[in-house]
Amino acid sequence: MSLTITKSILIVTAIFSFFQAPVSASSPHVINFQSPNLYPESLAWDPTAQHFIVGSLNHPTLLAISDAGVVNTLVNDQSLPDNSSFLGVTVDVFHHRLLAVVYNRSDPSNCALAAYDSRAPHTRLFLTTLHDPASSPTAAGANDVTVDFSGNAFVTNSASNLIWKVDRDGKASVLSKSKVFNKTAAVPDMLHSSCGLNGIAYCTKGYLLVAQSNTGNLYKVDDEDGTARKIRLNRELTAPDGIALRRDGVLLVVSQHKLYFIKSDDSWSEGVVYDETALDSESFATSVTAGAEDRVYVLYGHLKEGILGNSQRDEFSILEVRSEDESAGEAVWVYVLIGFGLIYFLIWRFQMRQLFTNMNKKIA
Repeated sequence: MSLTITKSILIVTAIFSFFQAPVSASSPHVINFQSPNLYPESLAWDPTAQHFIVGSLNHPTLLAISDAGVVNTLVNDQSLPDNSSFLGVTVDVFHHRLLAVVYNRSDPSNCALAAYDSRAPHTRLFLTTLHDPASSPTAAGANDVTVDFSGNAFVTNSASNLIWKVDRDGKASVLSKSKVFNKTAAVPDMLHSSCGLNGIAYCTKGYLLVAQSNTGNLYKVDDEDGTARKIRLNRELTAPDGIALRRDGVLLVVSQHKLYFIKSDDSWSEGVVYDETALDSESFATSVTAGAEDRVYVLYGHLKEGILGNSQRDEFSILEVRSEDESAGEAVWVYVLIGFGLIYFLIWRFQMRQLFTNMNKKIA
């Protein structure tokens, strides 16, 4: 190999190393925020306002959290019954609404879904009671919520394993009480043993994806007739809680100990867990969302502390989580592109050298 080509390779390698090092060394985004005794259970991303939304296990408040950890109170609904709090939250982008599941610790059987205008002053639009006599302090009658493009909200019931549908005007009905939800025995002696259907996400193809905490199952539920079927997975999930769908179709499932990355090639008859990332179990992650640029974030709300009620905490966090498999794939493509660039560069240098050689011969 000529000295010129060797120098060219060294120059390109040095340039690649200069740009690659900062990318490899970048750390996941961590957002620490403070709010006394908040203990948030759910997390959502508002793409219009470009901030996160969290609720509270202890207060009827919805807070906006910026990517720098700045906290703003959007809703503080003191008109709700005493001991009310917000569990699941979601953003209805198309109808400018914030939807929040209301849980009443004094009367767990009477949960509700509240809708607020996402624009200031965040007026409450409706409050729909979701009654379930089986609800208890350890299994909320209403838990998580998602919304479709028409403004229909879908709310999971963790005590009785059913899904409510609440239309845009606040009228509620039972969408699904499928026997499929009760075919698998609950795992005994776990924190989630009494918590059934939990995290829920809407898919634009006309169905819902739902996680069941006490069995580890995922279900696909038709959003019109409530027909449900269990999704076959290549590995078991342990106590899944909140879920979210990325724009690329990847399902994110969070538990206290892990974040699962799941994909499907057959519209969720089957799913493949292709990666899982360990989480800090003491921080007790309960919710996951896809934020700006589809970056994945989990909520560390320290919910176990809040449930036990034996401590006070002011600081909570939202943590970006990355898939190692996806990051490795991205790195491979970078190297492939650099390799092609190097080849083209060497070909160009060779052609230019031949050109100058031929010109020198003509001049001579």
